[in-house]
Amino acid sequence: MGVPTNKRSSMTFFSDGRCHFSHRVRIVLAEKGVSVEIIDVDPDDKPAELADLNPYNSLPTLVDRDLVLFETKVMMEYLDERFPHPPLLPVYPVARAQSRQIMHRIERDWCPLVDKILAGGKDAAAARKDLRDSFVGIAPMFTDLPYFFNEEFSLVDCCMAPLLWRLDQLEIALPKTKQAKPLLDYMDRLFEREAFQQSLTEYEREMRA
Repeated sequence: MGVPTNKRSSMTFFSDGRCHFSHRVRIVLAEKGVSVEIIDVDPDDKPAELADLNPYNSLPTLVDRDLVLFETKVMMEYLDERFPHPPLLPVYPVARAQSRQIMHRIERDWCPLVDKILAGGKDAAAARKDLRDSFVGIAPMFTDLPYFFNEEFSLVDCCMAPLLWRLDQLEIALPKTKQAKPLLDYMDRLFEREAFQQSLTEYEREMRA
């Protein structure tokens, strides 16, 4: 089990400044205004301390005194409960379950496509087409609601924003069509949020410079 060998007096987030999984947690931290030490870690040169904390020696890793978390959805929900304002999950159980299921589908359906594209190789072109088609296909969902199946910004949007921010890096251009416009407007709403801007690393800012 991951138990801190030296108890930290403040929350610490070991983050990969290029990774969309780390980015989603940084968005939650910024939305909540959490006082946290963010340590930008090179995944090819990890500090020895990380292996002592996390049995998988993986990024990202969140440390809050005696607690060590190394799965991003667990981190996000922990932060939402630990710092309840503003809430980033719906109040009612059915809506909360729906949000969790959408997050699961994002992680299962779209995140692997992003990783395939970033890795390059023979599967990258097909993954790029699948991801683009999927995003264009969901665009009408944002016609009536400002956020992903919600009137308010939520953890689902924290999962979506890093993927959409990386479209240029992934060499995916969304069409400037009536069908895609609701998604493009949704992206603008996400990227204009103060917390989103605060969450960006220097590397991520350069993606869309």
